[in-house]
Amino acid sequence: MKRQEIDWDSLPAAGDLFGEMYLADVTPQPAADAAPEAAKPRDTIFQGLAICAIAAGAAAWLSEHYNFPIILLGLLIGLSLSFVARDPRSHKGLDFASRTCLRFGVVLLGLQVTFAQIGSLGVQPFAALAAIMTVTFLAGILGARLVGQSNYTGILAGGATAICGASAAMALYGIIGRERLNQSQFAITLVVVSLASALAMSLYPILAEYLGLSDQQAGFLIGASIHDVAQAIGGGYAFSEAAGSYAAIVKLSRVAMLAPVVIITGLAIGNADQAEGSPLWKRLALPWFIVAFFGVVLLNSLVAMPEPVRDSALSLSKGLLLIAVIATAMRSRMDLLLETGIRPAIPVMIATLTSLAASFAVVMLLF
Repeated sequence: MKRQEIDWDSLPAAGDLFGEMYLADVTPQPAADAAPEAAKPRDTIFQGLAICAIAAGAAAWLSEHYNFPIILLGLLIGLSLSFVARDPRSHKGLDFASRTCLRFGVVLLGLQVTFAQIGSLGVQPFAALAAIMTVTFLAGILGARLVGQSNYTGILAGGATAICGASAAMALYGIIGRERLNQSQFAITLVVVSLASALAMSLYPILAEYLGLSDQQAGFLIGASIHDVAQAIGGGYAFSEAAGSYAAIVKLSRVAMLAPVVIITGLAIGNADQAEGSPLWKRLALPWFIVAFFGVVLLNSLVAMPEPVRDSALSLSKGLLLIAVIATAMRSRMDLLLETGIRPAIPVMIATLTSLAASFAVVMLLF
């Protein structure tokens, strides 16, 4: 039987199929970046900032219902969401949260301090407080060297312990920069500072009562040695109302030292954003948020701010700092976190114990 030949010309569909295959082979594929502008995802701060805001809301809810430190909760939630930072669309929002929110949070913190409060402390107690802060700061640097960590880790640990916990750590990290200290080590420092402050709030009032300290002695000891502002004041009021009032004055005097410490640190190590060998006038230029912090403290000292304004500013400051902490934790690499281990935590522990010992020595000698 004679085999019948296929007339390909009479089969237009087959011709179209081979034609499409041929064109697919010879036609160059469009580049990935040649997509129309409308099809590209927009590079905005919304994605990263929205995730931080949601995480901050979750931390606030958990803190309110379970009476747990909100900064520590924010850190843990941020670390659990570190996978989000793998998406480049989140980077702009996370950078905005960790830098801009931090700076405005520090500025608003100035509404809680006045020069009159600092003056009411007295010359000798203020000088003693400055000495305690200096010793604590140096203890953080020494502790970092003992465990083979960089001086930047020690500056961060000592400064956070000496001044006002997470707020001071965030401000100092803005001077140190992620180029000189990775965010995983920074996250560990924040976690340990928050834990130490929460533990101190519970234990120091009991210790002061056991030692038979007076209200003024207990207030100075608690205000001079507990890191976080709210926990220092809360620890003072846990002892007595008079101790709480004095602890608030002592603690707010430490907060007022945030700007000088950041300035001195910047002069000593240089800003990470400045090129090496920058002229002196550039090194003396203060970060804008520190200048603004000074301005807000001066304004608060000259003008009597209504209590609702101060309370709202404090709440907003805490919220902005919480968002900044969460964003920083989200940008932390968990593999580096596991690699560094607990070594970055040891300088905080040494600085915390030094602060307690120095504060107790001053209480015994001065009051």
